[in-house]
Amino acid sequence: MLHISNVAMEIQMAYHADSNFDIDFAVQVALLHDTLSTKKEKMMDSLNRINELDKEVGMVKLADRITNLQPPPGHWGEDKVSNYLNEARMLDKMLEDKNEYLNARLKSKILEYEQHL
Repeated sequence: MLHISNVAMEIQMAYHADSNFDIDFAVQVALLHDTLSTKKEKMMDSLNRINELDKEVGMVKLADRITNLQPPPGHWGEDKVSNYLNEARMLDKMLEDKNEYLNARLKSKILEYEQHL
């Protein structure tokens, strides 16, 4: 539950930085975003579908990854950390035009996360 509220907060902070999107819709998507499948093999399909939808959906995906790029759990091996970092880079590239604030935040979190390799 904390993760979902953190994603919604990232969306709200993005709105304060630049309010050129539907905040109500974006927060609704943020609250529901983890009800979708998150398997690795579906990531590319998911990002392609996100790019066909309203920008608020892509913004929630960015906010989701921002809040997930915390120090990895101690039981994660280097391969898993590296894969998660590569997914974040791919997400950043595929959703680079969704929201300037969130894209900059994600780039910053990716740089921080690289220290865990």
